[in-house]
Amino acid sequence: MKSALSERFQRLYGRAPAVLAQAPGRIEFIGNHTDYNGGPVLGAAIDRGVTVALAPRDDGRRRFASEQRPEVATVEAEAPLAPVTGSASWVNYPLGVLAAFAAYGLRLPAGFDYLADSDLPVGAGLSSSAAIELASALAFAHLTGERLTRDTLVLIGRHAENHFVGVPCGILDQGVSGFGRKDHLVFIDCRGPVFGTVTLPAGVHFWIFNTHTRHALVDGLYAERHRECMDAARALGVAQLAEASPSHVADRASHLSIKLQRRARHVVDEIIRVEATLAALRAGDISTVGALLTASHRSSQSLFENSTVELDFLVDALVASPHVHGARLTGGGFGGAVMALTSEAFDDAGAARVADAYTQRFGRPPDILHTQTGDGASLLSP
Repeated sequence: MKSALSERFQRLYGRAPAVLAQAPGRIEFIGNHTDYNGGPVLGAAIDRGVTVALAPRDDGRRRFASEQRPEVATVEAEAPLAPVTGSASWVNYPLGVLAAFAAYGLRLPAGFDYLADSDLPVGAGLSSSAAIELASALAFAHLTGERLTRDTLVLIGRHAENHFVGVPCGILDQGVSGFGRKDHLVFIDCRGPVFGTVTLPAGVHFWIFNTHTRHALVDGLYAERHRECMDAARALGVAQLAEASPSHVADRASHLSIKLQRRARHVVDEIIRVEATLAALRAGDISTVGALLTASHRSSQSLFENSTVELDFLVDALVASPHVHGARLTGGGFGGAVMALTSEAFDDAGAARVADAYTQRFGRPPDILHTQTGDGASLLSP
């Protein structure tokens, strides 16, 4: 993608980029909504993502363009950093990174020309937002001579998402995009956060089935689940749900509404599933890993209530298919995509059978992505 992006940058802005940076999309392997509750999570960086090209300007203008958008958005460097509305609102991700640079005491580039490109499928829950944040941060830091540790890079991306874009996400998306490693999963203890990697057993494959459905209120529903988890933690007398146990939730059930009991049970049980998945991966027990993935989805379906009929149908069809170890929704939920973990014997024909059944049920086909693990965010030579 990088050579084509450099050529398009040259055509658009009349000069070559000074720096290119890339960051991958991610699969949430297991740990649904555990990150902002202080729990552990496992994710995988994939071999697709966002690439950013950047060159400095000396007139204080910041020009943003994307291969996925037709217009060039201009923001004056002397203007206060504030979210953009309308069709150019995608620039809030790189603008949020600039705001995070200021919050972390880092030098900001003044004027520049910026072009982004992505080969992530839209709406599949693969976190293009984190990818554009991290790629932008690396490019901006290169332009100003700042040296970012991997931890700081990840925290800058999360700061942009939380405080500028306004999404109360945890560290999962940025952490996996930043610390990704081919043939590995990223393990995050979100209490630190502390980042590590776990070897992925040989011969397993990821298949993503994108429903292209999205609840009209998805952002509000995500924020609502966040509030419910915080409310449940307060009612349980803990700072975060990661500090609670199943017996703690059961003992104090009378302090929680039925809804908050369900939210707390999902998060507390999901933390146990993440830890069990980590142990099974280290033991090479892929059958247990698959069962835990499917159990995670059932909890999202019944307790956290962030699944949909489309996602549930895909999980049911996939786990009934040969060579599928397990399946679950990936990402925040309320639409989006299902991830299936399969053996190498699951092929295009198997995926097509699932897609055909889905099409007969819902009248439209899902997009299918067979993807591999990839490395984390990095600078590229122009």
